[in-house]
Amino acid sequence: MGTILMVGTRKGLWVGRSDDRREDWSWSGPHHDMEEVYSCLVDTRGATPRLFAGASSSWLGPQIRWSDDLGETWHETPGGGIKFPEGAGATVERIWQIVPGAGEGVLHAGTEPGAVWTSRDGGLTFALEEGLWNHPQRPEWGEGFGGQAFHTVLPHPTDPDSITAAISTGGVYQTTDGGGSWTARNQGIRADFLPEDQRYPEFGQCVHKVTRHPDRPERLYLQNHGGVYRSDDEGGSWTSIGDDLPSDFGFPIVVHPHRPDTIYVFPLAGGAEGRYPPAGQARVWRSDDAGESWTANGEGLPEAFYVGVMRDAMCADGRDPAGIYFGARNGSVWASTDDGTTWREVVSNLPDVMSVKAGSWEG
Repeated sequence: MGTILMVGTRKGLWVGRSDDRREDWSWSGPHHDMEEVYSCLVDTRGATPRLFAGASSSWLGPQIRWSDDLGETWHETPGGGIKFPEGAGATVERIWQIVPGAGEGVLHAGTEPGAVWTSRDGGLTFALEEGLWNHPQRPEWGEGFGGQAFHTVLPHPTDPDSITAAISTGGVYQTTDGGGSWTARNQGIRADFLPEDQRYPEFGQCVHKVTRHPDRPERLYLQNHGGVYRSDDEGGSWTSIGDDLPSDFGFPIVVHPHRPDTIYVFPLAGGAEGRYPPAGQARVWRSDDAGESWTANGEGLPEAFYVGVMRDAMCADGRDPAGIYFGARNGSVWASTDDGTTWREVVSNLPDVMSVKAGSWEG
């Protein structure tokens, strides 16, 4: 049995390895030294895990790399990685998301500028989802402080023609016809940065992250730039579930691997200004009833913690009880092996953490 933790930072990737108990960790890195690693994936669909990293070099540009030996050696996508077709008038700057698709060898990627891509050969080549790139609303999408990027790509677990994606600042979009057409799915999500009478637009929301559980794909959870929401009709409408939180601003939102009604967030105070936990106390807030109520979990976490946790820097593994992990902008990574109740630091003094992804397998 094995558990692996990938930590992408602004200056490379670190890989942690442990067993099913997840008490002792061994670390290797930096891999892709001095490159920005905004996205990671532990793909456990094969006999052994395949690791993917979306790395970006200031000299060579972005590239998806993969490893079949838990990070000992790495390979690159042929032809220089993900590229827009000629005449698109754009160049890929960063790879913000890599996720497995519904089907053998299928992967999806989200990039900056805002585009979604699909690979059907295990990551060797990627094709642009042109229906979304050519969407008539795309020229009006804004750009958050982190850039304009599709940071969320959620393939439907059983319907290969359905994908839900989210971008800052454009909102949630969905296709149900294999990418031929995409519709905005933002009804009920508030955009506080707009004038009062325009705060529920069809699109343009600054969505920070969206997640769901594969056993209940019609239920989505969303962390907005001010607001935590749930949808029970796959994004057709959204209901606020953040009233009991100390702040409804934050970046990540994670669903428990075995319980579709259990979710985790890391609230930040001060909105766009502070971006650290309320009162400087690190707390992971958990709901066990789909957001109807929340409890703070901070045992083992610092009481003085003036850094944030980014949208892709929090995740869960597949163990039972579940391992919950987050990495912070001070280079520390924290783990819980009891469903998020108690915490301990598993590595420190890394560069600014952008992505944390876990995976587990038998063998």
